[in-house]
Amino acid sequence: MEIKQNQFNEMVLKSKIPVLVDFWAPHCAPCRLVEPVVDELAAEFKGRASFFRVNRDDDPAVAMRYGVMSIPALILFKNGQPFSSLTGFNKDTGRELRDKINSAL
Repeated sequence: MEIKQNQFNEMVLKSKIPVLVDFWAPHCAPCRLVEPVVDELAAEFKGRASFFRVNRDDDPAVAMRYGVMSIPALILFKNGQPFSSLTGFNKDTGRELRDKINSAL
């Protein structure tokens, strides 16, 4: 689910469960590659973690607040704070994200 800057505090920072935020942009080819991986993880961790997307081009203030310079950038939040992050996409992205989410649970 895509969220906007005005929803970020409520949906991410106030969440009682870990939240993975995927910072992306429509023109980013690696972002399109990471999307199905995140969708698969969202199904796997349903009810235990939340998953949101923020379009870096539409909401640059949120991206800047968390130092997002390159995309895709995936930041895992726990208790309203960045817990772990991953930038880019490679063959191990799914495994790495799964490990990070499990460590936040």
